[in-house]
Amino acid sequence: MPAGTRVRWAVVSATSVALVATGCGSSGDSGSGGGSSDTSKTFTYQSSEPQNPLQPANANEVGGGRIVQNLFKGLADYDPSNGKLRMQVADSIDTSDAQTYTVTLKSGWTFHDGTPVTAQSFVDAWNWAANVNNNQINSSWFGDIEGYKDIHPESGSPTTDKMSGLTVQDDTHFTIKLYNKVSYFPYKLGYVAFSPLPEGFYKDPAGYGQKPVGNGPYEFVSWDHNSQVVTKTFANYQGVDKPKNGGVIFKMYTTAEAAYADLQSNNLDVMDQVPPSALANYKNDLGDRAIDAPQGAIQNIGFTLYQADWQGQDKAKVRQGLSMAIDRDTITKTVLQNSRKPATAWVAEGVEGYKSGTCGDYCTYDADKAKQLIQEGGGVPGNAIKITYNADGGHKEWVDAVCNSIRQATGVNCTGDPKTDFKTARAAITGHQINGLFRTGWVQDYPLNANFLADVYRTGAASNDTGYSSAEFDKLANEADQADSIQDTATGYQKAEEQLAIDMPAIPLWYYRTNSGFSTNVQNVEFDSFGNPAWTQVEVKG
Repeated sequence: MPAGTRVRWAVVSATSVALVATGCGSSGDSGSGGGSSDTSKTFTYQSSEPQNPLQPANANEVGGGRIVQNLFKGLADYDPSNGKLRMQVADSIDTSDAQTYTVTLKSGWTFHDGTPVTAQSFVDAWNWAANVNNNQINSSWFGDIEGYKDIHPESGSPTTDKMSGLTVQDDTHFTIKLYNKVSYFPYKLGYVAFSPLPEGFYKDPAGYGQKPVGNGPYEFVSWDHNSQVVTKTFANYQGVDKPKNGGVIFKMYTTAEAAYADLQSNNLDVMDQVPPSALANYKNDLGDRAIDAPQGAIQNIGFTLYQADWQGQDKAKVRQGLSMAIDRDTITKTVLQNSRKPATAWVAEGVEGYKSGTCGDYCTYDADKAKQLIQEGGGVPGNAIKITYNADGGHKEWVDAVCNSIRQATGVNCTGDPKTDFKTARAAITGHQINGLFRTGWVQDYPLNANFLADVYRTGAASNDTGYSSAEFDKLANEADQADSIQDTATGYQKAEEQLAIDMPAIPLWYYRTNSGFSTNVQNVEFDSFGNPAWTQVEVKG
């Protein structure tokens, strides 16, 4: 999903995989300096209209993803205070060979409709999500599981509705067999696509997508499209992160500036990101309610490689040249007020496996070299490009600055192409209705370089919006997946990342930080390395 901490992972057991990380937090005191709290009160959060129905495997953007992750809870998630993988519905996830995993569930978990969460709840949900007929945007996340190719063939209809790698033993035990070893598979299980679904879902998937029934800390109340999604605390929630508030209201905004104005007037309680126009002053505006925290995220510009104009190895030189025409240092210092750091790779800083400088000279501003590469590659089609972006996300300023840099360095006519909101932009991108370039950010789903690489650039991956396909990258990624250790996997993906510098399917721009804030109505607000507040820990003042 489209939202870091300095993370270092280690395997501490050969049979029961555990993940260890360093901590993260905000620069402020989290507003915890004294007010009493009311656990029955809700708080509001800046959001955007979800692109798709609220189904766990159908959300890979922040508008829907952040809502779904609060309505559903999977086998595991990540502790917002330190980044560790922690068990939720699972009591344990064990393996002796990194290919077959045995899952033991905790007892007592129920869905919001009162029905029990069982091993079958997970297996049925995963089979449904993986089935090509159900058109779930995150279906490829199940591609490691044996039998996925039968339920999700490259062409034609499925030969079955069940993956052979999933076996239910009883209500609290099931096994997962993978096609090959994947040492870091438990990391993936923290992703919301692996959530369970209640039996009633299958009778009316479309209806449940509008009125979801989950098992998470918050239950669905209402969805007023393009306005807000209202949730309330689920009284029978069994997770380790029991809410300290009465629910979250996700308010949809068309501009970040409007959201920031509401935050300052206490009509919004927690922001996603302050707009670029506020970066210079937001810490003075908000005082100890300002957030400045590391985040495992990167901002990129993607190319429509599925279009003939951008195909062929010569066009890689054009893409490399455009990358060298962007003065990242100046833009991050001026437009973005030093709130971002120029990217030198396709993986965010702090993520296990991050390697600085993978992009090489192609991420260094050089106007003469940029013009030379573009000329050698046959030139930009029509000598003009557009960068599509969502107008509600505070991107106009930096897109305009990037275009100015490209125009001045190369003479290529570059303009921004704003779409009304995030949902509209994502629909155009995933529907292949973009002509040329588009803004594409990536926030870690799990803090390993594989997530920034395989899940974005592998052929057919759910978030491969560019249409990039490289046999060499896929080969190196597959080899990395099957490494004997997480450390070897990370090293293997570093080799795969080198292929991206050759092909340049997307231009790395800069690494994110969480620059946010909260109102005087709330306290104990801290953001994790995914760019999310620790939702359940936010306290609403009484």
